[in-house]
Amino acid sequence: SWFSILTRQHLRRGVYHSVSELTQAIQTYIDVYNHRARPFVWTKPADEVLTKARKPQGIFGTEH
Repeated sequence: SWFSILTRQHLRRGVYHSVSELTQAIQTYIDVYNHRARPFVWTKPADEVLTKARKPQGIFGTEH
């Protein structure tokens, strides 16, 4: 999830002319992200999430 957020919110919009520019952009994002980070609060109990994750689903990820 975190890499998806990094890509969507920061990297996809940028233009980087070198690996060092990309590395610096990632480090800047990490610093800002860590400064404003808050603990994730789960809205469902772990057992319920794990049960659903283990449940077989249809070919398109939907229940039929």
